[in-house]
Amino acid sequence: MKDWSRRLWFLIFFLSFIYATVLAQVHDDTDTTVTADGSPQPSVAAQSPTPQQPLHEQDDGRRKIDGTEQVDKALFFLRRYERLHPRPSRKPSGILGAFGKYVFSLLPQLSAQGPASEGSVEGHRELPGPVADAVRLLEEAAQVNNPDAIFLLAEMHFYGNFSVPTDYSEAFRRYHQLASLDGNSSAQHMLGFMYATGIGGAVERDQAKSLLYHTFAAEGGSVKSEMTVAFRYHVGVGVAQSCNTAVKHYKKVADKAVEWFRSGPPGGMAWVPDSYRLADEDGGVYGEGASFSSSGNNRNKAGVNSDAHAALDDVLEYLDLMSRKGDFKATFSLGRIHYDGQKGLARNMKSAKWYFMKVAKLYWTRDGRIIESEKQGLEKIATKAAGYLGRMFLRGEGVEQSFEKAQIWFQRGIKSGDAGSQYGMGLMYLEGLGVPKNSVKAQEYLKTAADQDYSPAQVAVGAMFLDQGTEADIQVATKYFELAARYGHIESYYFLAELIEQGIGKDRSCGLAAMYYKSVAEKAEPLLSSFAEANDAFEDGDHELALIDYMFAAEQGYEKAQANVAYLLDQQKSKWALPSWLSLSSIPRPPLLQNGALALIYWTRSAKQSNIDSLVKMGDYYLEGIGTQVDLEKAASCYTAACEYHQSAQALYNLAWMHENGVGLTQDFHLAKRYYDLALETNEEAYLPVTLSLLKLRLRSAWNTFTQGSINSIQDEPAPKKQWSLGEWITNFLRDDHLYYGDADYDDSYLPETDPMPGGDADGMYEDIIDDGIIESIAIIVLAAALIGLIYYRQQRQQAHRRGQEAGAAQNRAAPEAQQQQRQENGLFPQPGDPDFGQWAAGGVGH
Repeated sequence: MKDWSRRLWFLIFFLSFIYATVLAQVHDDTDTTVTADGSPQPSVAAQSPTPQQPLHEQDDGRRKIDGTEQVDKALFFLRRYERLHPRPSRKPSGILGAFGKYVFSLLPQLSAQGPASEGSVEGHRELPGPVADAVRLLEEAAQVNNPDAIFLLAEMHFYGNFSVPTDYSEAFRRYHQLASLDGNSSAQHMLGFMYATGIGGAVERDQAKSLLYHTFAAEGGSVKSEMTVAFRYHVGVGVAQSCNTAVKHYKKVADKAVEWFRSGPPGGMAWVPDSYRLADEDGGVYGEGASFSSSGNNRNKAGVNSDAHAALDDVLEYLDLMSRKGDFKATFSLGRIHYDGQKGLARNMKSAKWYFMKVAKLYWTRDGRIIESEKQGLEKIATKAAGYLGRMFLRGEGVEQSFEKAQIWFQRGIKSGDAGSQYGMGLMYLEGLGVPKNSVKAQEYLKTAADQDYSPAQVAVGAMFLDQGTEADIQVATKYFELAARYGHIESYYFLAELIEQGIGKDRSCGLAAMYYKSVAEKAEPLLSSFAEANDAFEDGDHELALIDYMFAAEQGYEKAQANVAYLLDQQKSKWALPSWLSLSSIPRPPLLQNGALALIYWTRSAKQSNIDSLVKMGDYYLEGIGTQVDLEKAASCYTAACEYHQSAQALYNLAWMHENGVGLTQDFHLAKRYYDLALETNEEAYLPVTLSLLKLRLRSAWNTFTQGSINSIQDEPAPKKQWSLGEWITNFLRDDHLYYGDADYDDSYLPETDPMPGGDADGMYEDIIDDGIIESIAIIVLAAALIGLIYYRQQRQQAHRRGQEAGAAQNRAAPEAQQQQRQENGLFPQPGDPDFGQWAAGGVGH
């Protein structure tokens, strides 16, 4: 009975949950206005309860000719609407939210929708009152060519702000109107973007027009367009590739990026990088283990007990637990995590200071006296915490800026050799922050920190040597910049780019200078990229907005953004899809995310920037004809390029499949087996698919051999014959002899019965083994010495024989001359004893 009651309660709870979820969805549908792209937006019913007076009654009839008054009123309505109705999240919160969304997607017939209101258009319902009034005001101002009104209308239609339906054609018209009006660089930038991507079908893709508008925008001061133009000349998009032109534009962007970096507090701007690949969160484009980014040398080899696979929340929770137990290292780690920030965790100066102070109080009193402690390593950790505290006071991060307090903490850290404290103190002397300027002391502190591989100090020391101007100083400066560049310091890239571009200290290299300038520009993410907005939109479930923001960064040349755009547009993430009723993604993809041709463009651009998985994806698109015509030759070329240096097991497997089936390549079972073997050698995780494929391949090869088919079957690889020297032959002979009498021929019966622990006592066996090894070594040495002696003896004999032959030849040349003279003296017949005498003796002639 209890079991039945439990089941009944569970059933009631489950049905109640479904009912509540359906009601919530119905409530959302009735209280929101749906835009043309299907995104829910707040409706009129959800507005402020205070009724709004009709706009025409508020207007006193005074209209400024330039439309400024209309724009001001429109902004008033829009700001109030935005405050009351923030942009809703499309991502379900928590497990219950995701489950509810899944259940509701299975029950579409329960979705209740009210009747369409009068005057509404299918896919374009009425706008909320304040928004409609604001749009009308802006359109009135746009009629008199008010640039602010035109720009606001363009942005509203492009992004779908304030529940205005997305209309890319109208957005393009407004941007074009503004650009034609006064050459607005922002409008020109957007026109260049729309021509480059053809987004929403507003215009056909035209890379030449895109470059034209971006060039105009760059001339008008748009840094993002400047970066886009630089990238296009760098790789040749819509224009002939030109390294010098790319360097010219990249240098302008890098100059502004470094200027922005140096405009920050002492030490430069600090930020959390926002650029990362979405596919890496899922184990790569092809999943965990199959992608290049998550297999082979890139596979995470950490143990199961490490925190490599742990979520950030779990790591913070564990460190907090250890900190509460008195682990000062965990406390310091928490402070550093909150100070530096990372993906998914913004910088928190208040928390960072609290943790650093907690560590410092374990080692110093309020008046700076050292507290005696038996904790190992406390001094080192405390001095590092002091360096961070000094940096926070120096820069005014989370605290009121105080050079005096910064100096106190730096001095405490310097006593134990903390590099951060040495750099901070050197920076204060270098720039005269709270202390008199002293370049000698500054260089002393900075060089000490640089020698500890502290990258900001290495850049500062390099700059000081560069100011000296001599050839030797420039070489030293370059060395320091290269050391700092290993850690991705933005200024180190900039200095190296300047030196290389001008040919100072080394030969000029346009390509290398372009790469360094490009790195400088891409480092300044908060200034130039839209990664932060794109990531927020993606986490919020708004994939359309995320796609647009990633596309902005992709057009500027960010490889990670290009990979993200292609990944969002990719519809071939799995070869076999689940049934629609079982799939969590049964909701149709928005039209904006269905563009295979655009996906191929960005896979290609990402691949050109050394993304191996993108290169393999290119091959897949050409193989399947996604976004382009089927081109098996290009597919094979992509896979072959990705196979270089055995980088991608997936590409090797694909080539093996093509050779096995004769798709785009000559059908060759032997070559197919070779590529399958290489795929397994490259990635051990490919064992199962490779083994199954090899089994099928061997069966096909055996049948081909049996039927005498024309396909090249699997053959044994010929074993290469190795040429051994005499010494190697002797060594191998002795080794084989040793193996013949190896341990495999013995068993326990050969050991003494009284030995309680074979090999554990000094019973003489170990010494015998050593003696045998010594004897073999001596024998080899003796044989080698004998061989050398024989060779030497043989050479001496050959030389003696050669000398004898030379002497005999000289005698033989003198003898015929004497014999000829003697014949002339003795007459016709030879004398007895002469070799020719036998021919004239009796019976000699004719015999």
